[in-house]
Amino acid sequence: MGRVSRFLIVPPWENGQEGDGENKILLDPGVVFGTSLHPTTRDCLGALVKTYENYRFHRVLDLGTGTGILAIGAALLGAERVLAVDNNPLAVRIALRNIRLNALEERVEVKEGLAEGFAEYNSDLLVANIHYDVIRKLIEGEGFLKKKCFILSGLMRSQARDIRFQLSRYPIEIVHEWNHDMIWHTILGKAKVF
Repeated sequence: MGRVSRFLIVPPWENGQEGDGENKILLDPGVVFGTSLHPTTRDCLGALVKTYENYRFHRVLDLGTGTGILAIGAALLGAERVLAVDNNPLAVRIALRNIRLNALEERVEVKEGLAEGFAEYNSDLLVANIHYDVIRKLIEGEGFLKKKCFILSGLMRSQARDIRFQLSRYPIEIVHEWNHDMIWHTILGKAKVF
């Protein structure tokens, strides 16, 4: 499939491929998710690496997990516990399969449900590559402010501008932003004090 930051992503039928200093993710995208390398997914993987290098994380909440690629990436970087959540039962089954392919069942748990229902989960890092409306609801909740770091993605330009404005009301700092062709935006931020 490809290389993204420190990750080599390969389908299980090409498992012989070895990476040079990369974290290999075995990924079966299933029939719904294509290659799982949408620009927002790629940027989120890069944001995970940047977050881990600068702030470390032990517990991660991945909302809208899809194939589970970001949950797997977080675990491979060193997260001790990851909770991966998706509202789509097919996504949950695919994520579970991918977690098993990568032998991460002890560290990554997958649950079906609405993202907003899991915002209070105790985690250092919240990752949400998900619909704009869901992100808006998440950052308005108290659970969001308890996170040390966050990665918000899946945002179009005007949506990212609105989210930045909402975030400006909180004691947080935007650390880095990515955009793909000025269309898709990803925001990495952290609490000012943690």
